[in-house]
Amino acid sequence: MVRVTLAGPELVGLESGDPGSSVRLLLPRGGDAIEVPTWNGNEFLHADGGRPRIRTLTPLGVRGSDDGAELDVDIVVHDDSPLSTWARSAVPCDAAAVSGTGSGYTVDPSVGSYVLLGDESAVPAISTLLRALPSDAPIRVVIERRADAEPVPLPDHRGAHVTWSVLDGDAPPGDTLVAAAATVDVGIDTRVWAAGEAAGVQRLRRLLLGERGLARTHATIRGYWKVGRAGT
Repeated sequence: MVRVTLAGPELVGLESGDPGSSVRLLLPRGGDAIEVPTWNGNEFLHADGGRPRIRTLTPLGVRGSDDGAELDVDIVVHDDSPLSTWARSAVPCDAAAVSGTGSGYTVDPSVGSYVLLGDESAVPAISTLLRALPSDAPIRVVIERRADAEPVPLPDHRGAHVTWSVLDGDAPPGDTLVAAAATVDVGIDTRVWAAGEAAGVQRLRRLLLGERGLARTHATIRGYWKVGRAGT
C-alpha cells in the first residue's frame, strides 16, 4: 500500500465526502502532460479515440495548505498496472488530475452493529468507515489479503474485531470473504458493507441476500476491480 498526496489550488473546494466515497484520478497519458478527455455520451475518450487511464480511489482526507489544498489517497501496488507503476514512481511536481467527490456510505447512528468485508482494494474505504461509525457500535471486520501482502494499520475503533484472512494462491478472489459471510451475525439490526473483486462480491451478494435473507436495504456491496481486466 502506497500513500500519495495530491496538491494544488485546483483542489480547493473538493470534499472528502461520506465514508467510502470516491474520487477519479486521471493519470498522465505519456510523459508528464495531462490530457483531459471528453465525454461522448457513453464514455470518456481522448481526441484520437484513445481511452484515458482513469482510476477510482477513496479520498482519505482533504486539507487546506498554503498552496491550495491537499488530498491523500492509498493505492494497492501490484504487478505493473498503470496505477501501480505511477504510484511507485510519483515524485513532487508530477502531474495528475482529480474529479469528484462521488457518493459514499450514509451512517445511521441508530444501527446496532456492522459487518465490513473487503479485500486489499477496500482497505482505504474501510479505514474511512472505522473513523465514522459510532464508537460504541460492535463492528466485525474481515479483510482478505494475498499471502505476500502484510496487514496494514487501521484506525482504532473500540468496538472493532479485525481479521486478516489469507487467500490461497489457487483460490478465486473473495473466497475467504464468502466463508466469513456464511457465519457472521446478520441480524435485523446489522448493516453489511462489502467491496472487492467483482465476481467475489457477486458471490457475497447471492449468499447474503439470497441464502441468508439479509434485506437489500441493509447491505452495501460494491465491485472495485475485476480479474483479468487490463490495468486494474
